[in-house]
Amino acid sequence: MLTNAKLTISIGGMSLQHFPPNAAPADVAAAIRRDGAAIVDRAADGELIDRIVAETTPYLDATAGGSDGFSGRRTRRTGALIARSPGSRELAAHPMVLGVCDEILGANASSYQLHLTQIIDIGPGEPAQMLHRDHWAWDAFDFPLGFEVEISTIWAVQDFTDHNGATRVVPGSHLWEGGRTPTQEDTVPAEMERGSVLVYTGSVFHGGGANRSDRSRAAVNIDYCLGWLRQEENQYLSCPPEVARELPVELAKLIGYRRAAFALGYFGDTQDPIEALHPELGSRGFAIVDR
Repeated sequence: MLTNAKLTISIGGMSLQHFPPNAAPADVAAAIRRDGAAIVDRAADGELIDRIVAETTPYLDATAGGSDGFSGRRTRRTGALIARSPGSRELAAHPMVLGVCDEILGANASSYQLHLTQIIDIGPGEPAQMLHRDHWAWDAFDFPLGFEVEISTIWAVQDFTDHNGATRVVPGSHLWEGGRTPTQEDTVPAEMERGSVLVYTGSVFHGGGANRSDRSRAAVNIDYCLGWLRQEENQYLSCPPEVARELPVELAKLIGYRRAAFALGYFGDTQDPIEALHPELGSRGFAIVDR
């Protein structure tokens, strides 16, 4: 029987905390505030993961490896998952993850949005990725220490092990002052079962691990950011109105078809973006967004 018991994996004094799928988002968020990352075990069932694999395999097969060492020359990245994979929509709107976003991102803005979606498939022989912070996407802007603008997730398509390239995290590095550079010795592998999810802040140092196995290691990467920041993946091209119109309304709003902050994102005569999809739901004028 599942309980709210927590498991902590510790290596060299550093650790990542594991939670069962029924854990309270507030508890997961508390661990993330402390360590920069946490793992929710078996948050998605095997049937859903199988569906996502089936839906995305044709696109992944058509994707080339990266063009540089950071992207990974033996790593394929396939995006536009909201349009391409109905199963991925369930992960993007997962109540546990959105609950964590409410706790962490909701403290810093009136709204948040989908930032990017992609399959990351690390091929055999790929070396460890350079350790980095995801929030460097915004021109490496020096956000105030402790002010989180991004929550990222890595969903395990296969079991994640140290041997097959599990994402490596530097626990506590989200609280480091500028100028401190981590090494691989500072990292711990986010080892977890298939269907589990690593949830971490945009400020924590991490990177894909070296894949020393003879098989690819795949994951679904879905990230979220504050509503007043530009999204890394352009959702309006990846999921244009004719596709977004068929989504559940709340998911359409999550990917960006809504105003943010006071009036960001309006179109025409101060119209709410949701009106482009569903005219009956639109509103006009400027107002603080009620998430």
